Amino acid sequence: MSIDVLKPGALSLLQDLGRYGWQHFGVVVGGAMDEWSHRCANALLGNVEDEATLEVTLMGPSLLFREPQVIALCGANLSARIGEADVPMNRALLIRAGARLDFGKRIDGMRTYLAVRGGFAVPPVMDSRSTYVRGALGGFQGRALKKGDVLEIASTGIAAAELARLGERDFIALHRPEVMAPPCAPQTPGHVRVIAGQQWDLFTEASQNAFTQIDFTISPQSDRMGFRLEGPVLERRYSMEMISEGVAFGTVQVPPNGQPIVLMADRQTTGGYPKIACVASVDLPLLAQLAPQQALRFEPISLEAAQGLYLDRERALGQLRAMVRSAEAAS
Repeated sequence: MSIDVLKPGALSLLQDLGRYGWQHFGVVVGGAMDEWSHRCANALLGNVEDEATLEVTLMGPSLLFREPQVIALCGANLSARIGEADVPMNRALLIRAGARLDFGKRIDGMRTYLAVRGGFAVPPVMDSRSTYVRGALGGFQGRALKKGDVLEIASTGIAAAELARLGERDFIALHRPEVMAPPCAPQTPGHVRVIAGQQWDLFTEASQNAFTQIDFTISPQSDRMGFRLEGPVLERRYSMEMISEGVAFGTVQVPPNGQPIVLMADRQTTGGYPKIACVASVDLPLLAQLAPQQALRFEPISLEAAQGLYLDRERALGQLRAMVRSAEAAS
């Protein structure tokens, strides 16, 4: 079973949850920028959460389904359609053989995730199917999709009853649960919650206040490695030299120019700039969906509050998986 790539899109990459256990060799973790949407798309289909999905950025590809497939789209609304019909987001969909999936105008967000039942049949590299373009590792030949590529699917078969329901239609929504908005979202749109970093006290009181009270804008020079921010200059109380140390997804570093950088999925393994804060993990998917020139404001929370939000999100995802299992057992 396979999918033909008729048009590649701006940046279409196979991603899973990342390449862990290799950072001490200088290998980046990578993985999906919006982990929530990636995991939900897999959950809707009964896949394991680390099954590779296709991360579609801003301008999506055109894909031709050679055989019937069950798919799910979660994340940004990039006006997905089959023929003249809009494709529902956040649902399990049965697609007929010969159907063509296209993407159009961006409505909101930056990245959407396409999951297929059974997953994409690509070999893992260092225990991950994630694509790291700079290192030409993983995914589909270590690169973004190109016109003419063929994506192989691990075949799980389509039930005769499902095909009978499809009939002559291009697609139908299966009777499965629907993903809701990410739980525990900040009350104010554009706010991103952060925990004070290891070098928080290195910055002046004026800079600390500016960091949490004044908007920053995402620079066009941002990418999967890091989001460069434009806003108030964050000044240190005194200059100091730091030994490079490990960094995480969401670490907010401040280089000498005083303009912070939020490290993202393809972050380096170590960093030597002071860390003023770290984005709470539940808000990383929201941050990943912001576009260049969009504004954001950092909202400080405690470590205990961030841990509670994380557990709430995991419970919500567990409930979604349970509902999918129940729906599959009843069908």
